[in-house]
Amino acid sequence: MELLLPLIIIIIVIALASIKQIDEYQRGVLFTFGKFTKILEPGWHIIWPIINTFKKVDIRTKTVDVPEQEAITRDNVSIKINAVLYYKIFDASKAIISVENFNYAVSQLAQTTMRNIVGSVSLDELLTERDKLSDEICKIVDEATDPWGIKVENVELKDIALPMEMKRVIATVAEAEREKQAVITKALGEKEAATNLAAAAKIMNDTPGALHLRTLATLTDLSSDQSNTVIFTLPIELLEAAKGLANKGKEDKK
Repeated sequence: MELLLPLIIIIIVIALASIKQIDEYQRGVLFTFGKFTKILEPGWHIIWPIINTFKKVDIRTKTVDVPEQEAITRDNVSIKINAVLYYKIFDASKAIISVENFNYAVSQLAQTTMRNIVGSVSLDELLTERDKLSDEICKIVDEATDPWGIKVENVELKDIALPMEMKRVIATVAEAEREKQAVITKALGEKEAATNLAAAAKIMNDTPGALHLRTLATLTDLSSDQSNTVIFTLPIELLEAAKGLANKGKEDKK
């Protein structure tokens, strides 16, 4: 009887210590004598010492910050690029049994894949098709991590750091493109203006008195400001004709 009470107390203590809680966002991987037994769902479970061991696995979406990597594009431009990766564990047993440290493994795989993808595209493609490249990296990493019980949900390329020389080249190209567009726009404007002037000149030439009306309208605009000085220019032929008439009048008087 004296030994029974301490034994009962020991059993109760062991039983209480064997109760383990699995939260809603976790799953437990149970091993019996070192062999995988089953997945423990959320709730309380009895894990007998020595006989059973278990590991908790967080099944919430995790974020992996892929550190900055130096890579060379297909057109031999050296860049630095980093990314962020989102993944979720869909099979806790595979994540524990198939890979030693799934978080570190996913990070290393993402780094290698990112460098390989960057090396297969040109700089222009990298800058203009980031979403497409992100989807391609996501697909490759997801296929590679599937045996680990991991689903890669998304990959986002964050920053692309270019060498200073390349930044200057890109800025020069962009400036030249803007100047080109400005010249084209100006030329189109001048062409349109010339077309309109030619049409107006044709209308004035075909309409009697139109040119005189335009001249009077111009004089009216000029006379609105008394500080303006108006200089009339006459064709040399008109002056020569007036001179000829004057000479003829003198001869007639003689």
